[in-house]
Order: sequence, then C-alpha cells, then structure tokens
Amino acid sequence: MNSNDQLTRTFAALADPTRRAMLRRLARGDATVTQLAEPFPVTLQAISKHLRVLEEAGLVVRRRDAQLRPSRLRSRPLERAADWLESFWDDSFDELDRRLRR
Repeated sequence: MNSNDQLTRTFAALADPTRRAMLRRLARGDATVTQLAEPFPVTLQAISKHLRVLEEAGLVVRRRDAQLRPSRLRSRPLERAADWLESFWDDSFDELDRRLRR
C-alpha cells in the first residue's frame, strides 16, 4: 500500500465524528463493540461498520480473546497524518511569509 493511499484512508476514516469518538475511547484502552457502542444511539451493526472502516484504514486492530473481540488503537497512521498536517502548515506559512516579504 502506498503511503498516499494510507493517508487518504486515514483522513477518510477521521472524517466521521462517530469514528473519531471511537478512537478517543480506544486511546484509553481496548474495548469491545458493545463498549464502543455505549455512548451512541446506534445499533451494534452500525458500530461494527464503523470499526471495519477504522480497521481498513489501519487505525484499529481487533483480536480474539476467548468469546470477545476487543479492538485496539494503532497510533502509527495517526502519527503519519499529524506529520503530514504539520508539513502542510509549515509549507503554507513559509509561502505566506515569502508573499508578505515581496
């Protein structure tokens, strides 16, 4: 997978507020689908679909633990997105600075 594709998947997954909230919850520790669904007025099936998007973006990994399938946050794609944003803003401010100096 090319890094631009990964970045696109990361930002697409982050575009949804429910998925961002799920990632905030997972930042505190592993959680099951039921635990992730608690604060939302949606079905477990809807939460599972959100989880699939997060998994496909590489932001979440699920494992089997007896009867449960807890999800865990994978921070590396978020770090790459933060690096890209930092570079974007640095370049933008550098360009602004050049224009202001002219």
